[in-house]
Amino acid sequence: MSIPSRVSALTIAGSDSGGGAGIQADLKTFAAHRVHGLSAIAALTAQHTRGVSTVNVPPMDFLRAQLDACFDDFDVRVAKLGMLATADVIGTVADALRMRAPAFVVVDPVMVATSGAKLLEDSALQALRVQLLPMASVVTPNLPEAELLLGRRIPDLDAMHAAALALRELGAQAVFLKGGHLPGTGDVTDLFADATGVHGISHPRLSLEAHGTGCTLASAIAANLCRGTPLADACFAASDYVHAALKQGYRPGRSAVVVLDHFGASPDR
Repeated sequence: MSIPSRVSALTIAGSDSGGGAGIQADLKTFAAHRVHGLSAIAALTAQHTRGVSTVNVPPMDFLRAQLDACFDDFDVRVAKLGMLATADVIGTVADALRMRAPAFVVVDPVMVATSGAKLLEDSALQALRVQLLPMASVVTPNLPEAELLLGRRIPDLDAMHAAALALRELGAQAVFLKGGHLPGTGDVTDLFADATGVHGISHPRLSLEAHGTGCTLASAIAANLCRGTPLADACFAASDYVHAALKQGYRPGRSAVVVLDHFGASPDR
């Protein structure tokens, strides 16, 4: 019997003890796309659907050991970056990626949790801009994150269009700018920007409060890239996947927050 080999996706992010976001959501997303998932934990959080109470950053030599263990044994096609809370963490991850050079790097610039908890130190913002964005195959900010990266407000769809282009000028190959934070009751529009221009995808707005959508989107992009999907198509497929997983979402905690049904939305169902 011949056992097939398989490329892997590596998530470098924070652990969510509540299971709805972070490393846990990333690995569920990889599995739902039938992609082998690896993880390097860049932060430990004590959190649930109602908020984050504590964040603990591991020693940098341990983070680097996790990264080296993954790259030494596995064919890592895509690295997906999530919560990298400090400038030291960003520097350690950037050094490893420069040395190991995976085919794709998906950067989810996690800065603030859905609950409002701050997940990125002030000193780390410039490190993210300078060290991570230039190596990104695609960066996937929501509007508040894009506003912090650019230092300006993004109040409407026209401003989103300009922001997507401006974010590319920071060095990323492509940008997938998420529009869920724009006010209104109509469709939610996300924008993909690359060298060919800006392209949009829209879905009906869902009336719910959700947790883990950003992590899941970036991980779905990474999974689709592992499956050989071109970058733009990988982003649009990931947006469809998140919308489907939200529609089938459920409430595991005592708050009203919904987490995504990763396997109910699997493209291989």
